[in-house]
Amino acid sequence: MSILATPLTLPCGLSVANRIVKAAMTEGLADAQQHATPELQRLYGWWAQSGAAVLLSGNVQIDHRVLERPGNVVLEDESGLDQLKAWADGVNAQGSQLWMQISHAGRQSFRYVTNEPMGPSAVPVQMMGQIATPRALEEHEILDFIQRWARAARWAEQAGFKGAQVHAAHGYLLSSFLSPLANRRSDRWGGSIENRARFLIETVRAIRKTVSSGFALSVKLNSADFQRGGFGPEDSQAVIAMLNDEGIDLLEISGGNYEQPRLLGVTTHKNVDQAQLERTSQREAYFLRYAEEVRELAQMPLMVTGGFRTRATMEQAIESGVCQMIGLGRPFCVANDFVKPLLDGSLDQLPAPEQQLMQRQGFFSPFSPLKAIQMTYVMGAQGYYYRQLIRIGQGLPVETRIRLLANLMWHYRNELRTAAAVKRARKAKA
Repeated sequence: MSILATPLTLPCGLSVANRIVKAAMTEGLADAQQHATPELQRLYGWWAQSGAAVLLSGNVQIDHRVLERPGNVVLEDESGLDQLKAWADGVNAQGSQLWMQISHAGRQSFRYVTNEPMGPSAVPVQMMGQIATPRALEEHEILDFIQRWARAARWAEQAGFKGAQVHAAHGYLLSSFLSPLANRRSDRWGGSIENRARFLIETVRAIRKTVSSGFALSVKLNSADFQRGGFGPEDSQAVIAMLNDEGIDLLEISGGNYEQPRLLGVTTHKNVDQAQLERTSQREAYFLRYAEEVRELAQMPLMVTGGFRTRATMEQAIESGVCQMIGLGRPFCVANDFVKPLLDGSLDQLPAPEQQLMQRQGFFSPFSPLKAIQMTYVMGAQGYYYRQLIRIGQGLPVETRIRLLANLMWHYRNELRTAAAVKRARKAKA
């Protein structure tokens, strides 16, 4: 039996059955009213069969106006609680725990979703014109969003979710407030790292006051955004020190944003902080080194997500105390049968769909000096993963053929069709 099979009791008293977490991945399976669906239930039921201790949901949004994707579940009121309950019940009945990742897309919302993204300042995202320049939030809006996060966590607990994760990574709203590149404010929400972290810290405090003591609260935080002059390891460590006093149960370490998508194992060449990148890229699990650096600082359990593909590396991470939970994403896009043999020690190597994508890249390469070609590869690969989740939710088998350009085109057609349906539903409701 592997050490990965050992249970863990979190600071709030909640016990998880083993050390494997299905990391948050955007699903795009909400209905036109942006509620959870039977397709989401089917997808998460499939994942629950794997034996992973915790399943983290994809981005559940607190604001329908600014979405990460048009197929996001949105939680602004109690209208979708029955659907959320069915979603959670299906997972909990199979022995896994469903936790809700709660997020606001902020400045990273594509034009087909919104014409007016929101951020700390009016600093555009460099995505070849695909994202409009964000509008700087006013203070009353920040205060409102803090309460929205708290209400969403309360509704998640009422629906049967066992925990919530505050998404403060990958360039979304809270993450953009942390970044000095995106946050040019001169008020109490900008400037020093203490001010830039205020939005996150106040959000965590509001949630803790709202949910019960046994409800798990996690934060997802970048180690760095890998951009020169952006959010770096020193800032990240300062935020971790602040979070030590806030009673969170699990800190997930990640990194990157849309402009530098290190969360996908890819980094574009524009404005990259090469020193941070090299320090992060020298091993299989590319955020593990940073976890080693902050292990003594962080007083809460750590979860590392990104690049784990061998049992030996995962076991070493747990045995050494570098982290307490292992987050897996892309392997879960193509299979659900690897967790149990991983836990009993009979499986050494996980599925690695990214290797197949690299072998089939053709003209498109993440290593091209041309950003347009890099981004075509990134979005084509994303389209492949998105397509698999939707197929599984529909009860279809994983598609084994990998065609980057075809999946890119499929993804955009599906996104535009979904966005149109959501807009029609919103118009009819209004």
